[in-house]
Amino acid sequence: MKTIQGTITSLKNEKTATVTVTARQLHPLYKKYVKKTKKYAAHYEDMSLELGQEVVIAECRPISKTKKFKVAKIVNKK
Repeated sequence: MKTIQGTITSLKNEKTATVTVTARQLHPLYKKYVKKTKKYAAHYEDMSLELGQEVVIAECRPISKTKKFKVAKIVNKK
């Protein structure tokens, strides 16, 4: 099961948290590190989440068209 760590950036939708994952990649030509960000829609229930919290999301069965991850645990509370 794939797990990714990221930051919660939106809680506007019901039972859905938008998690932004930032990764550093080495550019193949310029040999400099570049930040890559990607947003994931993650499902959660009965958790008191806040903006800016670090969470771990885990891959699961498709819950909707865009939600294929669920919030597994909270890494640190803001």
